[in-house]
Order: sequence, then structure tokens, then C-alpha cells
Amino acid sequence: MYRRLEFACAVALLVAIVVLVAVASVSRAAGSPIIWSVEIAQLLFVWLCMLAADLALQDGRHFRLMALLDGLSPNRRRVLEGLNMVVVIALLAFLWVYAWRNMVLMHPRLIGATQMHGSLIHASMVVGLVLLLRTAVAQLYRHVRARGGD
Repeated sequence: MYRRLEFACAVALLVAIVVLVAVASVSRAAGSPIIWSVEIAQLLFVWLCMLAADLALQDGRHFRLMALLDGLSPNRRRVLEGLNMVVVIALLAFLWVYAWRNMVLMHPRLIGATQMHGSLIHASMVVGLVLLLRTAVAQLYRHVRARGGD
């Protein structure tokens, strides 16, 4: 259910960005530009990027290096994959702490014509890292359970 909700949000964000850029382009050509369009498009884009990163991780399409794993025996490969997942989880947790601190620091900063708080943009990292952590922990859990089933 969460995956479908994330996918629907990502599609909605993409559509909103395309529509916003199209409307802003037409209005600029007509001589009355929408001065806040770039700021809103950037806000929507960073949220879209974080959702897309989590969806890619869920599908196993996220960037990873396979050269080292390809030369290992199946058992060692499985152990190294598990260790890699633990390292990724630790890194995501570490990054989340600093993303949270950054979001709090950016709250008083008002951005451009919209005068929206900078924390709205930086919150995408906080939420995105939580989603990535949830996905990575679920994948590690499945990895360990699959090992127990062998």
C-alpha cells in the first residue's frame, strides 16, 4: 500500500512540475511571468527526487557496484550483501541526523517571492531518508530471513 501511495505522489509531483513549467513558460511568453514558479518547481522537484530514490531502492534499481560481488561464492556474496545493507542503514541514519539539524536551521530562512520557509525544501531530505531507511531495514530483514530459511 505504501509503495502505491509513494508512486502516486511521485506521479502527481511530476505532473505538477510539468504543468507549472508549461504555465510559467506560456505566461512569460505572454509578458506576465509567474515570479514564484521556479521556487515552487524546485520544491516539488526535490520531493520528487527523494520519492524516486526510495522507489528505485525498493525495486533494487538503485545504484550499486556488482564487480566485487560477481567474483565471490554464493555464501560469501550473501554475507557481503548483508554487511553492505548494514553499512547503508548506518549511513542513512547518520545522514538523517544532519538532515534534521539542517531542516531546523533552515526554517527561519524565507525563500524568494513565495516567502516560504527553507525548511519545506530541506524537509524532503528528512522524509526521504526515513523512507530509504524503512526500505533498507525491510530489505535487510528479508535478507536475514531468507538466510534462515536455507
